[in-house]
Formats: sequence, C-alpha cells, structure tokens
Amino acid sequence: MNALEIRNLTKSFGSFKLDDIELILPSGCIMGLIGENGAGKSTTMKLILGMLHRDAGTVRILGRDNSEDIRLIKEDVGVVMDEVGIPECLNAKQVAGIMRRTFCRWSDKEYDRLIDKFEIPKGKPFKDYSRGMKMKLGIAVAMSHGSKLILLDEATSALDPVARDEVVEMLIDFTRDEEHSVLISSHIVSDLEKLCDYVAFLHKGKLLLCEEKDALLSEYGIIRCNAGQLKELDPAAILHKKESPYGAEAIVRRDRIPSGFQIGPVNIEELFVFMVKESWEVK
Repeated sequence: MNALEIRNLTKSFGSFKLDDIELILPSGCIMGLIGENGAGKSTTMKLILGMLHRDAGTVRILGRDNSEDIRLIKEDVGVVMDEVGIPECLNAKQVAGIMRRTFCRWSDKEYDRLIDKFEIPKGKPFKDYSRGMKMKLGIAVAMSHGSKLILLDEATSALDPVARDEVVEMLIDFTRDEEHSVLISSHIVSDLEKLCDYVAFLHKGKLLLCEEKDALLSEYGIIRCNAGQLKELDPAAILHKKESPYGAEAIVRRDRIPSGFQIGPVNIEELFVFMVKESWEVK
C-alpha cells in the first residue's frame, strides 16, 4: 500500500495556481518536495491535511481519501510545520500529558526515548528552547502517537547544520520500519539529497518531476570538456551547458554520451536549478 497518493490536485488563489499535481509516496520511503519559496509546497501540505478545500483532484492517505474520516487519518499522520505550535509556557513533560489525552496510540515510552536521545530538557519552558530544540520536540511528538506518515513543511529551514543533521537522523531511523513514511518539503536541497528515496520538484505551482532519487542521479551526469568536444555531442543529449574561454560544462543524459567522455555525478540541487531556469519538464 502507498502511504500517499495525490492525483490531479488543483487549487487556485488569485493569480497563483497549484496545477494538476500527481505524487505517489510508497510505504517505507522518504520523499523530498523541493521548491523555492512560493512554489506551492505549503499549499500542497495543507491540502493533504484537509486544511484547505481542493478545487479538483484526490488525496489518499494510507489507502483512504483524506475527506472520509479525518479523525482516523490524523491518528496516523504526524505533522511538523515550520513553526511547531506548542504553547510557550509548557515544558516537555506537560506536552506529554496533553498528547496522552489527544491521541489514542500515544506512547510515553517512545516519547521519553526520543526526548532522552536528543537531550531535550523536560522541565524547561518551550519558549526558552533554541529553534533546533523546538523542532526536535515537535518531531518527537509526531513520532510518538503511532504515526505511519510524517509530514514536515520546511522543518529544517533556519536550523544550524548540527541540528539539521540530527533531524535527518531522526527521520531515517523512523523509516527503518517499512510501514513508516515521510514527506518533507524544503528549499534546502542538500538536506533532502542525503535523506530522500524520492524527489519531487515543484515550481510556480507546477510539478516538474517526481522520481526515485537514485534513478534520477544515474540517468544524468556532468561532463567537462572544451567547446569543440561539446559540439561533437548529440544536441538531444545535452540538457544544459555553460561555455567560457576556459572550457565547457554540460548536464547530459548518460545513455546518449559516447564512450571516451568522462561523466561526473550531478547532484539534485544542480538538476533542480537547471529545471527552474530552463523551464524544462521531464515527460
């Protein structure tokens, strides 16, 4: 069963339109929703959660339409937005007391394990936490009520590198259970590249690509050569090129490059920037 299935999802706000989005997140996997600010990532998250009314399309969470029984679905979905939303006067121990009465499958044991692992002070008020500590507490809550799907909207933005790395570790550990899945949105592509099994590129409300990360990276590469060598290549093999008096660099389709050329790896950020700049859409 897929953790999340989105078909033909559409939502308009004035001049902005989230246009015919299709995503499938298999169970046990992590998908990164990549896009610049204003691309539609938060709108997509809110539509998944039923916080906005969709104009068209369907959203299925763990096999159920997200409009059928929102109470049951929310038991299975952990949510962490860019602002965690815990009252500032509460400490971690008091948060557990509230969540114990909120979620049917709340686990004190799992919550305490995560709190201890990431050294979150139980008696300190939430308002005195660092941003990274607040985010880790929010994720600990999301993982402690029997969630099968975690949604994180820009959860790593504004975190320092150490805190981001700890969050990445938490999510990887969560998905070691094949029934657990994660959808995380961010404009910090480097975080998602080391974390995700699937990537989806969103730009100005349009989905440019949704594909398995390893397959994507094996399909494309970078060559560095001189201008004459570049002209010898099949133009259909070249997705993007930069030329200077000192040489040339191109993002290429590996299967269309003849032997003899050294093809280096391309990263997700390079592909995303290319697709946004060139308005190239993978079919």
